[in-house]
Amino acid sequence: MALSFTHALDFERPLLELEKKIEELRHASQSGSVDFTTEIGKLEKKAKKLQAEIFSDLNRWQVVQLSRHTARPYFLDYVGYLFTDFVELSGDRYFGEDPSIVGGFARLDGRAVMIIGHQKGRSTKENMARNFGMPRPEGYRKARRLMELAARFDKPILTFVDTPGAYPGIGAEERGQAEAIAVNLEVMASLPVPIISTVIGEGGSGGALAIGVGNRVLMMENSIYSVISPEACSSILYRDASMASKAAEALKLTARDLLALKVVDELITEPSGGAHRDPKAAADALGKTLRKHLLAIAAMEPKKLIEDRYKKFRAMGVFLGK
Repeated sequence: MALSFTHALDFERPLLELEKKIEELRHASQSGSVDFTTEIGKLEKKAKKLQAEIFSDLNRWQVVQLSRHTARPYFLDYVGYLFTDFVELSGDRYFGEDPSIVGGFARLDGRAVMIIGHQKGRSTKENMARNFGMPRPEGYRKARRLMELAARFDKPILTFVDTPGAYPGIGAEERGQAEAIAVNLEVMASLPVPIISTVIGEGGSGGALAIGVGNRVLMMENSIYSVISPEACSSILYRDASMASKAAEALKLTARDLLALKVVDELITEPSGGAHRDPKAAADALGKTLRKHLLAIAAMEPKKLIEDRYKKFRAMGVFLGK
């Protein structure tokens, strides 16, 4: 997938410049003036090698940047690739609708499931409507309502995490932001149906965890999951937000870090160059992993599902010492 320089990250630019040159030569060849087939082949091999070199050795701050890439697939993109018969359900039945969390019933390979995810926007207008993927209390209460509805009909729940964090505005605090998140944690821990949570982009603190308590927790390869953003962590630890790259290293917030720490169950490999370069391939990899884990836990008894979830989260952060 060719990307414009508008969406390019600094470390992607050498690759994009090479791809631009390839496109120019291809266009010249198609015009019929000169045949550049040999030169194009050589440059394509060079581009493939450069892409492998860049993306095989990313530091944690570069992964943070990739997780926020504006061309990266969002929740509704994956819905289009993986699910059929999606029926969106809106409102929390308390205050109103929050477009930063989207959810409803859908079918995965013909099986009815409840899908819920954070949704960002790509344009400024979309981001204003979606509140940049930062839910307010009504978003979390809507998610809770939908999860309880799924449990009532004995349907699995698939959640997709992609948020910088819960919205910290005064109105959100007045309407009980912390309480809404806390209740979601309690509800998700006790639901008698299979729950799989996948971090597809940013997993920011309680705003992510509020739909992230699952029997299986998965992460896309270039996603992040952390109690605080690198910028905020840098401001606290180093009194300087510009040291976010150093904070990212300390936070160990990548999928590989969290898999090693046994916080998540599986890392989903993205296409070379990141999910934004081939969204369909990324969706195929995600779908394959979701099907595998759903099959593994679908036959569990309700009591066993709850116990499994409880043990999973109780085992995190246990330290052994003298």
